[in-house]
Amino acid sequence: MSNIKTLPLLGSDSVEPCCPPLDERPLTAEEAERTAVMFKALGDPVRLRLFSAIASHEGGEACVCDISDVGVSQPTVSHHLKKLKEAGLLSSERRGTWVYYRVEPAVLAAMGRLLTKAAAA
Repeated sequence: MSNIKTLPLLGSDSVEPCCPPLDERPLTAEEAERTAVMFKALGDPVRLRLFSAIASHEGGEACVCDISDVGVSQPTVSHHLKKLKEAGLLSSERRGTWVYYRVEPAVLAAMGRLLTKAAAA
């Protein structure tokens, strides 16, 4: 059995993050656990480069064949992409022999909102 916790991807209709902005109130234990999984996945430089390559790719998605040049072998790229998917940061779709990855816009919005100072009331 795996101890990996997968964060659900947020639908395009919802931009509600897993947690409130950090300066709004202390995180609950559950919120901190879910958020830590996401940041842990991004804590590796190769994963961060892959995430950035996908997020900034034209059309909002990238074929694995277009983002594999990050200085590690293809099996290692696949491993890192799997970790990003398990953390709920990426979604993927197989098209023929290639897999296309995308960062849901709601995920980027939620991450930004988590780290953004709460608006003054």
